[in-house]
Amino acid sequence: MAEAFTAGVKPGGLTDRIQIRILLCYLIKTAGPLSRNTLEGALLQEELANYFEIGDALAELKKQDLISIDEQEHYITTSRGDTVADTLAFDLPRTVRESAIRAVGQIQTWRHQEATNRAVIEEQNGDYVVRCAIGDFGSDVFRLELAMPDKLSAEMVKNHFIAHGSEIYTFLMDQLTMPSTDGDRPPEGLM
Repeated sequence: MAEAFTAGVKPGGLTDRIQIRILLCYLIKTAGPLSRNTLEGALLQEELANYFEIGDALAELKKQDLISIDEQEHYITTSRGDTVADTLAFDLPRTVRESAIRAVGQIQTWRHQEATNRAVIEEQNGDYVVRCAIGDFGSDVFRLELAMPDKLSAEMVKNHFIAHGSEIYTFLMDQLTMPSTDGDRPPEGLM
């Protein structure tokens, strides 16, 4: 039973249920509102708590009226949860608090980038195409389609575009709009 409770938790992570609840209140108050996926992703990425214990802790916090769920299905702390976070969070190891906050920030940043810099992989008969787009105000301002030789390369391109799409767009626009030289224009006889 103890192995199931600590599975996926690195040394220095949390195995005490009360500490896990305190950390969740702290995260939700500090970085919230947060979705369940973001909370689980952050704590699992940093190996700070077991998946099943996170789920149990969220259910227990809701039952104790320390957290609630808003219209967007995000967790928010109640006034009682705020008190728990303010009073007890500093009883947790600083490295645990900092790792959890950093992981939540990384996930939130990635999701924001993913919403703006979209990339999807389409496979057709063993060929992979990565369709990339940057959206702004409800429409695409940039689209790019790349043929890739295999799924691994396609995944790599997808992830790099999500992470750096804005930089790619800026670079291409700079290259395409810089002042022309004689070599950049068609010969006069072709105009």
